[in-house]
Amino acid sequence: MSGGSTGGTSSRQPPAAATGDRAAAAFATPSLVRRLCCFVYEGLLLFGVSLVPGIVGATWVAQTGQPLQSETALRLFAFALYALYFTWFWSGPRGQTLAMQTWQIRLVTRQGERLGRGRALARFFAACLWFAPAAVLAMALQWGPWQGLLAILIGVVVYALLALLQAERQFWHDVVCGTRLVAAPRPRR
Repeated sequence: MSGGSTGGTSSRQPPAAATGDRAAAAFATPSLVRRLCCFVYEGLLLFGVSLVPGIVGATWVAQTGQPLQSETALRLFAFALYALYFTWFWSGPRGQTLAMQTWQIRLVTRQGERLGRGRALARFFAACLWFAPAAVLAMALQWGPWQGLLAILIGVVVYALLALLQAERQFWHDVVCGTRLVAAPRPRR
């Protein structure tokens, strides 16, 4: 799917990688299939994180005896929690979320350095473009949950495929934020 590779690194690398430059090999872009598998796994892990706002809402109802007047507060809390999760892991020493560690993918700046918290947060907001257009469309057309989920799924696939139009096969939010996803093989023991 990305340069003929399905599980390793993309065959389209920066020019220095073709000459065997060791530093450029550190910038090998994981295949699109591998990045999408990581994305799906991240979604499974985020399901656990998303239970926290539910617990907060249930605690509110149990303590006050009154249902929440609006789900907006819980949605904003969940959004802030996701922002904290991604910013924390992306700006950490490894530059990896738990799913990225499993799929051996790391997030770095264009120069290969660790992200600061500001850039990690900016990438989080830019990465919301994976979902935003389809979610807004589903809300505007008042689609049901399954139609909205299908629209978001199609939007994610289309957005991911747009990476194939970018020279180094990076996602567009990475291009905008000056970041890149690189292969991060585990050290051999």
